[in-house]
Amino acid sequence: MPNIHASIDIGSNTFRLLIARPSTDAKATQPWETVDYAHRITRLGQGLHGSGMLSEAGIERAIHALKEFKRLIDHHKILPQHIHAVATAAVREAENGSCFTELAQKETGIEISIISGEEEASRSLLGAASVLHDKTRRDMLLFDIGGGSTEFIRARDNNITDAISCKLGVVRLVEAHLHSDPPSENDYQAMKESVHNHLAEVSSFWKCTSTTVPEIMVGTAGTVTTLAAVQMNLTPYDPQKVNNHRMESDDFYQLRDQLLAMTHEQRETIPAIEAGRADLIIAGLAIIETMMEEWHYNGLITVDAGLLEGNWINSYAIE
Repeated sequence: MPNIHASIDIGSNTFRLLIARPSTDAKATQPWETVDYAHRITRLGQGLHGSGMLSEAGIERAIHALKEFKRLIDHHKILPQHIHAVATAAVREAENGSCFTELAQKETGIEISIISGEEEASRSLLGAASVLHDKTRRDMLLFDIGGGSTEFIRARDNNITDAISCKLGVVRLVEAHLHSDPPSENDYQAMKESVHNHLAEVSSFWKCTSTTVPEIMVGTAGTVTTLAAVQMNLTPYDPQKVNNHRMESDDFYQLRDQLLAMTHEQRETIPAIEAGRADLIIAGLAIIETMMEEWHYNGLITVDAGLLEGNWINSYAIE
């Protein structure tokens, strides 16, 4: 179908597929009309921090997920040139990243582009800005937490002021520092210390251009949206309710205390936490808390749209 494009976000932890057409509804809150959507937690980047390689098990899970996506794509009769798949930190950094993309194309027919951290940031902003309120877009820090990296994007009125990608991801933090169940104070503080070191890198980068911290902090990607869903007790998950949701700092700290006191098994029973995120959400807490402390934010705006949707919007721009 010539008007329908497929966007695939191949993340370090999660793979997502959006099949959509441009919206014709003038009152729509987003520029696309979803035809189909799927996501799979593959943990493709698991173990990468120590080995520098994508594991055989991770690659096997990834190929399986892509085959499932391809069946949906074929079902909707999408033209090959309208399939836009992008890979981020795990594939970007792995010694065998290009071997994975070659295998994926051979096994599924899906051609994957490995994009830079800067391009990832640009497309994340494109997706997020398409659904955020005007007052939020005026002066914001958009951060996109992935399994292997986090992008920090300063933007004013939909335009990027600057962006930096750090090797700060929830899978990395969990593998390096989460050793107790429930998480010990030492584990959590070790995570925060690691985050602090990366934020120092971001602050140093900002000082090259401006010392101004953006007025509003906005978070996207699965860890952030899961926290919002847990706070709202949002089951089933509804992206429209997550978009533009504000979590005050008091609500965040209450949620932090609740989750840190629980075992992995107990967190898995929370309906809003999908399988595969019960440990990673602890790392997400550490990242957000450290950002709030160091940059003096008293709340967080959440947005479901990000790289996946920005990649879809970009697919029309390049035609």
